[in-house]
This record gives sequence, C-alpha cells and structure tokens, in this order.
Amino acid sequence: MERAHIYLDYAATTPLDPQVVRAMQPYFETEFGNPSSVHRWGQRAEAAVERARQEIAGLLRCQPDEIIFTSGGTESDNLALRGVAYHARAELGRNHILTTPVEHHAVLATAQDLAARHGFELELLPVDRHGRVHPDDLATRIRPETAIVSIIYANNEIGTINDLPSLGRVCRQHGVPFHTDAVQAASQLPIEVHQLQVDLMSIGGHKFYGPKGVGALYVRQGLKLYPVQTGGAQEGGRRAGTHNVPFIVGMAEALKLTTQSRDEHNAQYQVLRDILLAEIPARIPQALITGHPTERLPNHASFALRGVEANRLLAALDLAGFACSSGSACKTGNPEPSQVLLALGYSPEWAMGSLRITVGRPTKHEDIEALIRQLPDIVQRVREAEAAIP
Repeated sequence: MERAHIYLDYAATTPLDPQVVRAMQPYFETEFGNPSSVHRWGQRAEAAVERARQEIAGLLRCQPDEIIFTSGGTESDNLALRGVAYHARAELGRNHILTTPVEHHAVLATAQDLAARHGFELELLPVDRHGRVHPDDLATRIRPETAIVSIIYANNEIGTINDLPSLGRVCRQHGVPFHTDAVQAASQLPIEVHQLQVDLMSIGGHKFYGPKGVGALYVRQGLKLYPVQTGGAQEGGRRAGTHNVPFIVGMAEALKLTTQSRDEHNAQYQVLRDILLAEIPARIPQALITGHPTERLPNHASFALRGVEANRLLAALDLAGFACSSGSACKTGNPEPSQVLLALGYSPEWAMGSLRITVGRPTKHEDIEALIRQLPDIVQRVREAEAAIP
C-alpha cells in the first residue's frame, strides 16, 4: 500500500480553489480576447479585467485605479521599490532606501541591486529577536533623503507580524512612501490599506488558493512611480504587457473567497499551529520556536533545530511522506544557514536547521499528529547521520 503524503507547506503555495477554477474556465476557452482589442471579444475581456480590479479594490478598500496587475508578488515588490526609488531620486533628489534584513528576497535583493548597481544608499533597520521592527527605530533612521521604506507585513519564514499601522504613521509624518510585502499575509490578515497606513502593498494570487503567475500592487492615488516594464500602455502606463485575463479573474475570485472565510479558517489553523508550537519543542531536544510567540500568522509554525542541516531534514521528511520547508538555500546543492535566523542573532549551527510547517484548508488533526509522532525519530536519524560525517 502506497504511503500517504501530507502537504504542510502552504506558505510556499496553495492549491486552486475549485470555485476559482470555475471562474477562470471561460477565459481559457470562449472568452479568450485580448483586453486591448477594440472588437467585442476584446471588450468582454477588458470588462472581466476591470470587474476583477473593482473586486480587489473593494476588498482592499481602495479605488480601482490604485490597483496594478502584475505577474506575481515578486514583480509587485520590484515595481514598488524600483518605481518609487527611481522617481524619488529623479524628481525629489531622494537616494536613501530603508528596509529590513528579514525581508523576502524579492524586496531585499531588489534593494541590494538598487544600491550596488544604481547608486542608492541602502540602510537595514534593526529587528528584535522575533523579527519585528519597532516604530521608534524607524523614526530615528528615516530622513528627508529617504525615497521609500519597505517592511514586510508577515514574515514568510518565521511568521512574525509587524505592526504596520504604527510604522505607517511614522512614514506619513515624514512624507515618505511606505511599502509592505503582504504576499504571505493576504491569506490570513486584514488587508484594508488605509487601516494599515500603507502607500504600496504587494500581493500574489497563489498564496490564497488562486493561480500562480499573477499578483497585484496597490499604489496610493497621487503617488508617482516610474514603470519598470515598458511597452504598451496597459495599467495606466505603469506596467506594460497583455493582461493575463483568466489569472486576473481567478485571483480576484480567490481573494474574495479567502476574505469571506478568513475568520473560520484562521480559527482552524490556529488550533493546529498551537499544537505544533507546543509539542515539537517538548518532544525534540534542542528545538526552539522561531518568530513571535503570539503575533504570528495563524497557520505558521517555525523552528530552529540545532545540529541539523535543513536540506537533509526536508529530504528525510519527504521520504517519510511529509512536505515541509525551511529558510535555507534548498535545491542549490550548497546549503547555507537561514539569513533570517542569522539576522535574529542565531548562530550558524542553529540557523542551518530552520524548519517551517504551515497548515492549510485541507489539513486535518491526524496529519499534525502523524508529523509529531514521526518527527523526533526523523530528526534524531538526521543528527546521527550528520555526526557520522568526517
């Protein structure tokens, strides 16, 4: 009998909701027009894109023309940072970028590239041992030359949630655009932009049971940014390229369904998450919870395991039938300590053993019980194998 496989990596991606598939289907088949075309096929496709824009804007409590459709969260982050930074330097003489050392690579690598190749000054804000930015630290480092501040809403690796309204108020007081990467957060946290006090916010469809390859960027009305992708006049000239109509329709449907059922699913997730947070450190020696103990995503449990190389652990878990993740450089053949855990002050010996377990809509109690039952032996075998390596 084939071993049952249990997926516990919902922070990486989620399956398509069946209702989302149904919403997308016509735009693969009969309603296949290009939204930029004048004829009726194009007009119907354009109408679908604009309905999706209105739907997403309603969920974010913003205006439809404040939504830019992109190919995903990574492009949204790139457009936010590059677009605002280029405009701020050219028009306002601002050359300073503030972000954190625990951002997703889509933000951090973009900021580093702007510094290394385009002459921007990059400053990394301090974070506490849970990965949070404190408003006072932001207030002491923001300055008239700051082009943009980018702080993640909920950390993808350790699940910690930042207090965006407090951080946003600091940015508003100084007249500096505030961007947040909400790609991981949008599946479980409030996303009303004015409540969050953000000027730009990135989301990606596949994190909330929508399609891969589509995302959106909220840009507050009146905020200027230079386009990064040039060509046609789509998205008000801010992002060129033919609209991916079925995916845009699917993302809007997925976000609507997620928002409607958020409280119900979060309650289910939190029960399972709390079992993991309680049981794994109790059953496995030298295992620590990473991230904030309470201000964290409801579906997210993360740990540092001393003396464990994460890639080997993930491979062993996969062989045992469990799909989990880590913060290390997986699949590269050159494992490295988690940069997030290093930034939080963990030693490389601990940071090599980053383990992330994230639950989703299909996850059952028995799935969590099975993992908790088998994980201690799996970790012990990996530790023994590593100890035996000369």
